Amino acid sequence: MLALTPEEWIAIRLSLRVALIATIVALPLGIAAAWLLARRTFPGKAALDGLILLPLVLPPVVTGYLLLLTFGRRGVVGGFLADNFGIVFSFRWTGAALACGIMGFPLMVRAIRLSFEAIDRKLEDAAATLGANPVWTFFTIALPLALPGIMAGFILCFTKALGEFGATITFVSNIPGETQTISAAIYTYTQIPGGDAAALRLVIVSIVIALAALIVSEWLARRATARIHGG
Repeated sequence: MLALTPEEWIAIRLSLRVALIATIVALPLGIAAAWLLARRTFPGKAALDGLILLPLVLPPVVTGYLLLLTFGRRGVVGGFLADNFGIVFSFRWTGAALACGIMGFPLMVRAIRLSFEAIDRKLEDAAATLGANPVWTFFTIALPLALPGIMAGFILCFTKALGEFGATITFVSNIPGETQTISAAIYTYTQIPGGDAAALRLVIVSIVIALAALIVSEWLARRATARIHGG
């Protein structure tokens, strides 16, 4: 019952790879977007905020279909990348990473933005009066103080990416060994006779991974907070 088959291990490893790469690639963009929304006022800020949060409120299938139209082999961006650089996202694990990153991005940005907004601006103003330029102030003051929120955003994006299903299966289908993540494998096993045991095994694995990620996130956030406050 608890012994995982080679096919299940493949789905688990693929899910971890997709979720991790999606989160790592999204992190710099998430930090930049969160800082921009927290620190700057500009025309269209509300529209940008809404656009970033849109995947949270849209049905995942809609997001996946939009990705297919945009990054598919016949899409505007996808066709250009495929013809000129040989980069293909549709029906590839890289496409699954793209879909998962987009679905987890709003959670990442929200957590990091709240962390930036909680920083006392007087600290940054004091650094500026002492001659520090904005880039130096960001990397030596704002970024370290926002570290707990960055860690929380990283884990939230990772866990969301790990469990993503609707956008992924719409964009890259459900191909064993290529795009079949844990969620897609669970769906497949529930549709075939005698697949309940395999589906249950993967459900348990998903719960264990998600709980472990949340526990590690909380531990790291506490460590980072203790260091910031000299604990």
